[in-house]
Amino acid sequence: MKTAPTTYPVSPLIRQRWSPRSFTGQAIAPDTLNQVFEAASWAFSAMNEQPWRYIYAHQADTEAFERLLSCLLPGNQPWARHAAVLAISLVKTHYDNGQPNRTAMHDVGAANATLALEATALGLGTHVMGGFDMARTREVFGLPHTLDVVAFLALGYPGEAEQLEEPFRSRELAPRRRKALDEFVFPQQLPVTV
Repeated sequence: MKTAPTTYPVSPLIRQRWSPRSFTGQAIAPDTLNQVFEAASWAFSAMNEQPWRYIYAHQADTEAFERLLSCLLPGNQPWARHAAVLAISLVKTHYDNGQPNRTAMHDVGAANATLALEATALGLGTHVMGGFDMARTREVFGLPHTLDVVAFLALGYPGEAEQLEEPFRSRELAPRRRKALDEFVFPQQLPVTV
């Protein structure tokens, strides 16, 4: 487990959450997966719109899993194929009255984070991916114009780094790092510097 070396004592669950590429391939029980999606449902959202949608497939459901896998860019396919579940997070971009939901992407990000924390609590790893083919994903899944693809997620029980080929093995073993707080948190001041 790659526990984060935090400066301040944050929750152990946050410190333990990371994005593995190595998975055992062990199946995720349906109730366990439903528990992870249930956690996503309780993320905050503007006007309680809950604009997130998920499409998923278990590895054992070969045809459906391969459809999801085929939408990933080649750099993600070699390791993602060993995940127990692949999922797509989608965003409903407009309210039912046709007005744009300005915070919808933010809210889906919150749902994905809540999902990942619940997965961590259950001993699962979650790797969120932006490396996918948007046009292919829209075509393969026949997505309506009211839904946009946000990210793909690989879920599974973490495996050993040694089972990965390079460059993935080195990335799996690399120490975890984050920016220092003073690089992104500012006392009240105008203008904010970046």
